[in-house]
Formats: sequence, C-alpha cells, structure tokens
Amino acid sequence: MERSEIISLLEVINQQVSSSVLGGMEEKYEELESMGLIKINRESVQWSSAMTPAGNAYLGHD
Repeated sequence: MERSEIISLLEVINQQVSSSVLGGMEEKYEELESMGLIKINRESVQWSSAMTPAGNAYLGHD
C-alpha cells in the first residue's frame, strides 16, 4: 500500500470511535494491523477497527 493510501484509510478510521471494516477491504485493514497502526476487533459479526498509538503517531497526532 502506498503512503497516501495508508494515510487516507487511517484518517477515516481516526474520525470514528470504532470504524467498521468494510467488505472487500479486509486485506487492507489487516495490512494496517500488521504494521501496528490499527487493531481489528474480530469478536463481533461486523469487524471493527481502532487506531493504535502508532497509528496516531503515523498521522502526526501523537
């Protein structure tokens, strides 16, 4: 994923308390999670994601 795409996705996630993982986007969200930028909650039927401190730092919101 390119930096601009990462920032775009992180900004969407950051604007929401709990951002739903959109259908067809699981792979991109999992990539962000593998980078330590978000945490995916897989406990519910609809997965959701939340920013990590590393994700906030990546956006410059530390």
